[in-house]
Amino acid sequence: MAARIFLGLSALVWFPYGVFCVFQPGYLAEAAGVVSQSATGTIELRAMYGGLQAALGALAGAAFFRAELRRPALLTLAFLTAGLFLARLVGVALDFQVSAYTAVALGFELSSLGIASWLLRRRE
Repeated sequence: MAARIFLGLSALVWFPYGVFCVFQPGYLAEAAGVVSQSATGTIELRAMYGGLQAALGALAGAAFFRAELRRPALLTLAFLTAGLFLARLVGVALDFQVSAYTAVALGFELSSLGIASWLLRRRE
């Protein structure tokens, strides 16, 4: 039950944010200070902030409904949030700056990593 709740909440966070970023990549300029300088840059924002995050949300949503997808989805969430968290933490260490966006993202990623890891260990 805990895995389903976590996956459902993950789907509700990742999927809408991803879809929003596909259609409103300019939002990232104000929220995260990320801007594109060309159509290629905008496409990259749509793909990485939009498509990748929406796909992660879709996987979490599918796993909410299908038991056989729960472990793979939890493993995916653990690896991806670990990568995001560690890369962001390295960025903070290199740039000596933490914005509100970065702080919230670090907290969200670390929490997601911790919960996904706990659920994976619990299911073994």
